[in-house]
Amino acid sequence: MSLEAQLTAALQAVCPRVYPDQAPAEAQLPYVIYEQVGGPALVYLEGTLPPERAALMQITAWHSTRLGASQLMLNIEAALCAAPGFTATPQAALQAAPSDDPATRGAMQDFEIWADR
Repeated sequence: MSLEAQLTAALQAVCPRVYPDQAPAEAQLPYVIYEQVGGPALVYLEGTLPPERAALMQITAWHSTRLGASQLMLNIEAALCAAPGFTATPQAALQAAPSDDPATRGAMQDFEIWADR
């Protein structure tokens, strides 16, 4: 199973609406977005690839309230750190995510995730 499929499954255990990159315009709150924003690229000296890959994934939780967004992100952090099948390490604490919609609040956090290729 791909890193993205494992990540989606872990996130859906916390929130059923999970989207890569961006949510559709009609998405109902709460929902979660994930996107790869980088990560280390490893290649062995012989030019071969390691059996694992890493990704720096930014996870953003969207909710109707600040408290709801922050609590959803804290639940996501706990779920990702305990998820089987990959290793997720928070890169910093959660932070507020800006929104153009005054009825929507967001919280985001970056995770370095290692999984089998």
